[in-house]
Amino acid sequence: MVFDLDENTDCNNVNDFYKKLFAEIPDLIFQFIIDVDNNYSFPLFSKSIEEIFELSTSDFLNNIKFAISERIHPSDRDLFFQSFVKARKQVSRWEVEFRGILPEKGLRWFKISSKSELSSDGKVSFFGHLSDITELKDKELKLRISEERFQFALEASTTGVWDWNMLTNKVFYSSLSLKILELESADVLDDPERWDQIVHPDDLPKYYSDIQDHFENKIPYYENYHRVMTSSGNYKWILDRGKVIERDEQGKPLRVIGTHTDISVQKEKELELIKTMKLYSDQNSRLLNFSHIVSHNLSTQAGNIKSILDFIDIDEKKETIKEMLIHLRTVSNDLNDTILNLNQIVQIQSNMSIIIKPLNLVEYINKTISTIKNFNSETNANIINNVPEYVTITFNPAYLESVLLNFVTNAIRYAHPDRSPMIIFDYTIEKEGHKVLKIKDNGLGIDLDAYGDLLFGMYRTFHKHKDARGIGLHITKNQIEAMNGKVFVESEVGVGTVFKIVFNDEL
Repeated sequence: MVFDLDENTDCNNVNDFYKKLFAEIPDLIFQFIIDVDNNYSFPLFSKSIEEIFELSTSDFLNNIKFAISERIHPSDRDLFFQSFVKARKQVSRWEVEFRGILPEKGLRWFKISSKSELSSDGKVSFFGHLSDITELKDKELKLRISEERFQFALEASTTGVWDWNMLTNKVFYSSLSLKILELESADVLDDPERWDQIVHPDDLPKYYSDIQDHFENKIPYYENYHRVMTSSGNYKWILDRGKVIERDEQGKPLRVIGTHTDISVQKEKELELIKTMKLYSDQNSRLLNFSHIVSHNLSTQAGNIKSILDFIDIDEKKETIKEMLIHLRTVSNDLNDTILNLNQIVQIQSNMSIIIKPLNLVEYINKTISTIKNFNSETNANIINNVPEYVTITFNPAYLESVLLNFVTNAIRYAHPDRSPMIIFDYTIEKEGHKVLKIKDNGLGIDLDAYGDLLFGMYRTFHKHKDARGIGLHITKNQIEAMNGKVFVESEVGVGTVFKIVFNDEL
């Protein structure tokens, strides 16, 4: 039933209703009037004044102003009375929060909420209630302290916070998350798909897989390392962690909270460590290869020399000595070649002050073609140079000559017997920006499944050619790597070979 006061309302029932209603309301209900002479009267106030304000009815009525002022905290009295005077003058709502000091309960927080009316005789009436809001204030204080601690923790850490509401598909990013991305506003990342767009393409599959595994409850929380593009166009490494904190009845995620941590410095150190470990590993491999050469080639040749000398000691015939000296000269020449080859490898690996300067690639290719011109005319080799004339690379001049000459002479030396040799130079740019030279031939080709791991090894040969020594590709690879470049090979037996040189230069 809708309660409405009109002329037909039974006053006895209304009074009875008010008594019961006031008894159930914990707030202090009041009405007070101020006349033009500034006299106060309280025609109505609830008995809860004794409980909420610890003030007896008689004490309150005997000295209204003193009784109220005595209960208000000294620091809040000016605020209390100024708000009251303003509401009275303007005949407006009177709302104020203040502290009170009670005899038994001690410090309490109160709130007054009241409307005001001006009568024709100049009296101002206030109708309202006073509430004890101490528990609410305590909760607000604890919440504020918690938020301040949380904010301090965020500002003092290197971790940004994100909060993804999957119902609205909106994500909140903390200021540090935006700082990591070098952004000032979260507007550019107002939905998760925009974040996905700045993740490095190579990292996206693992990123999607990890977060989906958590959504499907396969893992207790989500954790992923990936690169994100900042507003400056550079990539940063971040550690991204998250956890679903709310799901629907079917287990579908509704809200996810997580953190972003900038780990670029640590990741760079990690990558540098991996690079250093690879360098040591490569050096160890070269050292092992070197020791194999020394132990095999040198010891074999030294053994041959000893055997020849032993024959000379045993058989003193002039013919035998002459024959043995011929063998000794052959072994000595082989030994000298081996030592020269080893010395060249050592020089490449140990030369830290080698000259490096910008070189015109076409100029050096033409120089190589000119060098082998006589050899080229004999074999009818067709050499096609598709490299643009403007291309320059940073390299050592002697090394570049050696590298190009080695690849071209190899292509001619191992030409297919059924067709004239063809060598094609092509130039490309890798997606990372590195300059690449490709040298393609139509020769015998190499069985990479069988010899791929041995291709650049020292004294490794894969075709029965009378001039094959197995040293050229090994030296070539060392020269390229000494310039911080890389060399790759693609080959098919009977079809041909493509050597790809990736220079250290970037656009």
